[in-house]
Amino acid sequence: MHSYDYLLILAFFALVLLPAPMLGRFYYRVMEGERTFLTPVLGPVERICYRLSGVDPLVEQNWKTYALALLAFNAAGFVLLFAILVFQGALPLNPQNMPGMEWTLAFNTAMSFITNTNWQSYSGEASLSYLSQMVGLTVQNFVSAATGIAVLIAFCRGISRRSTQNLGNFWTDMTRATLYGLLPMCLVLALFLVWQGVPQTFAHYMDAVTLQGTDQSLPLGPAASQIAIKQLGTNGGGFFGVNSAHPFENPTAWSNLVELVSIILIPVALIFTFGHYVKDMRQSRAILACMMALFLIGGATALWAEYQPNPTLNIASVEQTAPSEGKEVRFGTTATVLWASATTAASNGSVNAMHDSLNPLTGMVAMANMMVGEVIFGGVGAGLYGMLLNVLIAVFLAGLMIGRTPEYLGKKIQAYEVKLLVATLLVMPIGVLVFGALAASLPGPAGAISNPGAHGFSQLLYTYTSATANNGSAFGGFSANTTFHNLMLSLSMFLGRFGYIIPVLALAGSLAMKKTAPQGLNSFPTHGRLFVTLLAATILLVAGLNFLPTLALGPVAEHLSMGF
Repeated sequence: MHSYDYLLILAFFALVLLPAPMLGRFYYRVMEGERTFLTPVLGPVERICYRLSGVDPLVEQNWKTYALALLAFNAAGFVLLFAILVFQGALPLNPQNMPGMEWTLAFNTAMSFITNTNWQSYSGEASLSYLSQMVGLTVQNFVSAATGIAVLIAFCRGISRRSTQNLGNFWTDMTRATLYGLLPMCLVLALFLVWQGVPQTFAHYMDAVTLQGTDQSLPLGPAASQIAIKQLGTNGGGFFGVNSAHPFENPTAWSNLVELVSIILIPVALIFTFGHYVKDMRQSRAILACMMALFLIGGATALWAEYQPNPTLNIASVEQTAPSEGKEVRFGTTATVLWASATTAASNGSVNAMHDSLNPLTGMVAMANMMVGEVIFGGVGAGLYGMLLNVLIAVFLAGLMIGRTPEYLGKKIQAYEVKLLVATLLVMPIGVLVFGALAASLPGPAGAISNPGAHGFSQLLYTYTSATANNGSAFGGFSANTTFHNLMLSLSMFLGRFGYIIPVLALAGSLAMKKTAPQGLNSFPTHGRLFVTLLAATILLVAGLNFLPTLALGPVAEHLSMGF
């Protein structure tokens, strides 16, 4: 590693951690309807939105009504996006005359984008019209991220309120999350990307002649606006097929750094938003410390592994360094590993290199980041409510060890809450192990694997892990655009999204109705080093019991077979 590699890592953490507390405070004020510096400009727009939609922002909902509104909105979004994709050939803003999508691929894509997964079994510049990219995908990038924020805020209210059934209003929360929280930041980022050279145009693709004298079609389109929300909303779906490895999506070292920071900026800020809700910033710092510890352990392991020379190449030179195959050489190995770690820890799924080309242990870290439930920062909103589920599990385990009724911030965790927590623990194993086993055992679906042996198994394992974790990245050698995988992966994405959201809202409703007991000397503190250690151990233990055997058959076996 060179000095600029260390500077990149330091700049990344500084640009994330320094503004996060202020942004977290801003999100708290926005979601609670308090005045901010944007209120004079966006307040009238917010009121017009409520007036046009017939929403009374002062009327709050219980968890069931909140969940029904959320499900109805997402169902409507799915139907609309599916229709746009299937009929795009007959719709406007299609200068390249792209035909409509095959229905199973359209089904998979629509499910992918409403669940904030953004799994793509197609290449955007070769498959989608400008209308599909803007009105279809970009809109869902905004509202799926806003949905995650809304669920988190409802959960925060459930933990912080007492003796009430009200969790807020879904329509109000989603409007505020989009209007104040996502749109302004995306506008700034999109303008920055245009300045760096990312296209934002409705023009036809351009024909050019390469240095070798061959003809090439250069894809264009309204890319900057979609790339901004794909990063800030932890969506990850690229405008072009190779995502942020494409020079039109990620043209410079500055765009690479800013896009990288954008992946986890809002998830980290929302940790501080939680602290404002519970009126105890120590809780935020404890959760952030656990996330940072897990991220640094995985990132350091991945960085070490990726800088190891490949012994199967049998190159005698002592100067042999990290393999460059599959890397974007403009950015180098450190930027590749940092991006791979951040995008899988944050449920983003964008890539600036091919994960299929990573060394086995680096690929294992990327999978492990997702297998823990995308709680190391995680998706916008989704990562923190996933982490809070693990917090409640850790509190329950601590209560068993010390012989006390478990409680978190004065709220007792009883049988009903434990049943809901257990239900969430089943989501990842079912989506990855059960659905993945079906795909591996059937001759037709197994044909999607392009490599023999352990690496081929890793391709399939990564695919179903990514879908269930709502990540969207992939080992590029897996041919997922088949009827079976399009539908099975859709089921995995649906389970990975709503298999958490419904129990989280039910938990929020149950906790909100409880009274808050005063914490005494015998209460287990949830903000110290001991609890951070217990929380990290709980996350690793649950993931290890579920997935260590499959990792041993995939990346670990591949690593050992290479002769390290």
